Amino acid sequence: MDVYGLLGNPVGHSLSPPMHEAAYDELGLDARYVTFEPEAIGPAVEGARALGVRGLNVTIPFKEDVLAHVEPDALAERIGAVNTVDFSTSTPTGHNTDGEGARRAFERHSVTLDGQSAVVVGAGGAARAIAFALADEGTAVEIANRTVTRAESLAADVPGASAHGLDSLPELVSTADVLVNATSVGMEDDVSPVPADALHGDLAVMDAVYRPLETRLLREAGARGATTIDGAWMLLFQGVAAFELWTGRNAPVERMNAVLRRRL
Repeated sequence: MDVYGLLGNPVGHSLSPPMHEAAYDELGLDARYVTFEPEAIGPAVEGARALGVRGLNVTIPFKEDVLAHVEPDALAERIGAVNTVDFSTSTPTGHNTDGEGARRAFERHSVTLDGQSAVVVGAGGAARAIAFALADEGTAVEIANRTVTRAESLAADVPGASAHGLDSLPELVSTADVLVNATSVGMEDDVSPVPADALHGDLAVMDAVYRPLETRLLREAGARGATTIDGAWMLLFQGVAAFELWTGRNAPVERMNAVLRRRL
């Protein structure tokens, strides 16, 4: 039996186990997906490798610390975080599938990225992965964050990106093609990080928040005719990318999506 898993603390809320195990069941793979809550990432990675674990997802608070214990690929090194570890090589390799998850979520909704303009709200880990993915697809990226210095730091790393404060959002969004909320705003309270009157029907709006599935941002964007993409799509496709990296098989996306949305 092949064993895969998730390292983080806490991970009891994670939706990755049912999503991945649904894929194993669909393809008839003899595999399990388990969770670990270590106190330190280094011994956890070494222990997993010694036990023959095939692959690991990595989540908060270890996405950055794990870089010191794996060989990151070029993208993970640029982003500065790893969310997927592959043990199929002599040295554990680190990857970041969050940006790929966002890219495939846009693709699923027939949103063109090349040659478009995008506003990313936030400058944390999710924003970093998404901003790099958008820029790599040929999108002009504007980063807006409450702390402008953090936006400036991220924009300095992302090719062609510019940094702004949140007060610039009305102007930025009114002329943008793509909008991404990469903050937790809207998760706990029915609030939006973007003024409703800045939204318009030519936008494609993705919210990385997946609880609730329909945030206030998506509700208000939909009311204005925008294409809306809930956070479960990014969650799904980052998991799909990890599954395909580990197994070399095409993931059963529809089955994984159905199980994920039932759990949500």
